[in-house]
Amino acid sequence: MATEHGYEVVRRQRGVTLIELIMVLVIVSVLTCLCVPSLRGMLARQRIRAAQMDLISGLQNARATAIERDARIVFCPTRDGLQCSEESRWDRGWLIGTDRNYDNQPDDKPLYINLHDAKSLAIRSTAGRHAIIFQPDGMASGSNLAISICDPGVRDQVLSVVVSNAGRIRGADANAAQIANCLGG
Repeated sequence: MATEHGYEVVRRQRGVTLIELIMVLVIVSVLTCLCVPSLRGMLARQRIRAAQMDLISGLQNARATAIERDARIVFCPTRDGLQCSEESRWDRGWLIGTDRNYDNQPDDKPLYINLHDAKSLAIRSTAGRHAIIFQPDGMASGSNLAISICDPGVRDQVLSVVVSNAGRIRGADANAAQIANCLGG
């Protein structure tokens, strides 16, 4: 034992007991279990938002290309990255191409291809509209189109991308019909 100023100082070893360690682990486990569901929802919302922004960016690119090249540009879903698919599913990817012969397919090699395997996301367009054709003046011929983006595992977070006849592109929260189309498709 050491002495200081004539007094005897007792030094004790300090450490963590097994019970204290177990209690800390229990508290950390409980907090983790409480945070994981909200974290899962937040990550799903970010994936959906990123897919929405990706589509908006691609559509804006297609519209600008139509105006810049003074050409008819097709923006459509694809399976192989070469041709437009005649379906309303966009979760496998999409492409942008010049369509001078009016067959709603890229004439040559596509100008831009976005292939992705969105296993966790469903991306669906409204029935009857499988491609968006931008005219040289930036107008989008045909009826308005809405593309819905959802994670079937997170039912309350559905976003959409809307393209008007005038070529206006905007992101929005999905309405009831778009939600049903996305989750049911």
